Amino acid sequence: MTKAFVVGHPIKHSRSPLIHGHWLKAYGLDGSYERIDVAPVDFGEFLSGFHAQGYAGGNVTLPHKEMAFLGVARRTQRAQRVGAVNTLWVEDGVLWGDNTDALGFIGNLDATLGIGWEQDVETALVLGAGGAARAVVAGLQDRPLKRIFVANRTGLKAEDLARDLRPGSSVPIETAAWEALGRVVPHAQLIVNTTSLGMAGQPPLAIDLSRAPRNAVVADIVYVPLETPLLAAAAAQNLRTVDGLGMLLHQAVPGFRRWFGVTPEVTPDLRALILADLEAST
Repeated sequence: MTKAFVVGHPIKHSRSPLIHGHWLKAYGLDGSYERIDVAPVDFGEFLSGFHAQGYAGGNVTLPHKEMAFLGVARRTQRAQRVGAVNTLWVEDGVLWGDNTDALGFIGNLDATLGIGWEQDVETALVLGAGGAARAVVAGLQDRPLKRIFVANRTGLKAEDLARDLRPGSSVPIETAAWEALGRVVPHAQLIVNTTSLGMAGQPPLAIDLSRAPRNAVVADIVYVPLETPLLAAAAAQNLRTVDGLGMLLHQAVPGFRRWFGVTPEVTPDLRALILADLEAST
């Protein structure tokens, strides 16, 4: 039996076991996927020992993604660009790390908007400069956009992100002052919130979408609530919206394929399963 895991601290609210458990059952595979709570002080020991405990690999969530990046022996190019690891496996005795958040974000856009959506997007505006923002920007760099703006309440973090991700990309990355978002919004055909603003228990994201292009898409990686105040404001302006649940589902695909040898599909049934769990927990 193949065993995999998600490791974090705390971890009890992770929905990854529900996602992978659904796929294991759907494809009739002999495997397991479990939550493992590991405190930061013990993570290095866990990282070096999980394979000996019979695990093929697993997912890494907060607060361990940066520690996993530093602790693996080899990293994919994606993980190197993002500076964080969320997927682990052992290959020929070597511990590898990948970051599938970029694939999850882009996969969600492809599934929601349709293949070729980027043909209508010249400029993207990414709000935030943390790990999730780095993954989103890295994913967008693989599409033929003209430019990407990054805005963060702490401007220096936006500058750091732009500096780190500019090399090797044909898509220019520029920074925008948080106070000057009103000057960027009219030029952005894609607006992405990667901050915690709008999440349950957090203040809403204050941004005026009334001057956004009529064909603009507004995406939020937050999925609790599923319709954030930002997405509600976008819908009120008749703009297309993309919620954050799809990113969670699509980022899980590469790891499952790596550990269990089957490429799973993100289906309406899976989405309905996770939505039901979200509703039951609120």
